Amino acid sequence: QVQLVESGGGLVQAGGSLRLSCAASGRTFSSLVMGWFRQAPGKEREFIAGVSSGGRTEYTYFVKGRFTISRDNGKNTLYLEMNSLKPEDTAVYYCAATNRQYSSDSIYASPQSYDYWGQGTQVTVSS
Repeated sequence: QVQLVESGGGLVQAGGSLRLSCAASGRTFSSLVMGWFRQAPGKEREFIAGVSSGGRTEYTYFVKGRFTISRDNGKNTLYLEMNSLKPEDTAVYYCAATNRQYSSDSIYASPQSYDYWGQGTQVTVSS
């Protein structure tokens, strides 16, 4: 079992920045594939960014260049640095984890590929 707890959400003006954190416990964090997702009202949960157990990263096109995903295996924590925020970034942001991987480079964009989820943290960007 893996427990995930997100923090760092809040209200920010357009153009501002936030850093989300996801604290993990219950399993060796360094062996997990980690991802950030978000879900806006009335929309499906969508992939934002992922990081493999080996440190490779992937981003969806609409956050590339603005968001940065990182992991600190010593602190068992996943981060999402969000810059140049836009009103359309408003959503509940979730971190997710799985210990299933084909290789240390594996990253998954489908929510169904992840086994563990945090409770979510609200990010609201005002115009």
